[in-house]
Amino acid sequence: MRYFRSPRWLLLLLLAILVPASSYAGVFISVGFAPPVLPVYDQPPCPEPGLMWTPGYWSYGDDGYYWVPGAWVPVPYEGALWTPPYWGWSGGIYVFHPGYWGPHVGYYGGVNYGFGYMGVGFVGGMWRGHDFVYNTAIMHVNERFVHNTYADRAIVDRYTIARGSRVAFSGGPGGIRHEPMPEERMAERERHVERNSFQAQHEMAARSDHGSYFKSNGGRPQTPAVARPLGMDNHGAPGRGEAPGARPGGGGAGFGAGQGARPGAGPESRPAPGARPAFDSRQAPGARPGAAPDSRPAPGARPASGPGSESRPAPGARPTPGARPAPAARPQSRPAPQHEESKPR
Repeated sequence: MRYFRSPRWLLLLLLAILVPASSYAGVFISVGFAPPVLPVYDQPPCPEPGLMWTPGYWSYGDDGYYWVPGAWVPVPYEGALWTPPYWGWSGGIYVFHPGYWGPHVGYYGGVNYGFGYMGVGFVGGMWRGHDFVYNTAIMHVNERFVHNTYADRAIVDRYTIARGSRVAFSGGPGGIRHEPMPEERMAERERHVERNSFQAQHEMAARSDHGSYFKSNGGRPQTPAVARPLGMDNHGAPGRGEAPGARPGGGGAGFGAGQGARPGAGPESRPAPGARPAFDSRQAPGARPGAAPDSRPAPGARPASGPGSESRPAPGARPTPGARPAPAARPQSRPAPQHEESKPR
């Protein structure tokens, strides 16, 4: 409670109350001491296309700083890039700036998170048309399943701000010294999409895990990164309703209401990035996908009698005087099996 003895902390408390929890910026978070250094860890390989790496970061909870593990996340819309959150020094306190999705990567304090986020922009890959291409000079991917790759080490070196630094905040005593570049300022003014529900649940899980807190792990979290992508079981639909312009605070690439939709185009029938075709339980084992049902009769089935067979009189029968012959029966459209057990299945 000693923090509330100064007018500055009383003002911050009022700001925290006034900022709604559901707003784009989230709950206002400020701390009087710097976050711990970033832990050293390996990046798990990207298991399939259409996923974006979101580096781990320190957040703040009821029991101090806690680590939110790095993770692969399905992109919310075609062309989206992730700007990671960061801590910035302002007015004698450390203020948390949340991350967001947008068509360009904005300012994140020059913090070197690694894995493409070297301080300015993102050099771990780029969008080429409908596909995201991974820079394997800095990103770890499973090339058995991910084929959209290239390698460019030079661009990694050009956009590194604090080489070898593990400092997790910008400005202030011992912080990263990097002022926003013109392109970073332009990206900040673009319309953004906040973190998706998978990311929010991921952070909440870390907050509720006692082992994630610095007081427990001493800056060496047991799980610095998760190998399984967020929403792996159902990420064919992430981003629905999250395309730019879908709600206040959204925007950017202008793909319309659907995920990756083109202006004026109808509903997109292509599967989501990395989606695998579902097994059709209606197909019999060994049936070819998309094959039409087999209309051939079962083995041993006798075809129905030919045309006109039903109008022939019985042998020796005389026609009734004045009776007209019965019209010839039309050919059957499918064979009528003689026995019940010979019906096609």
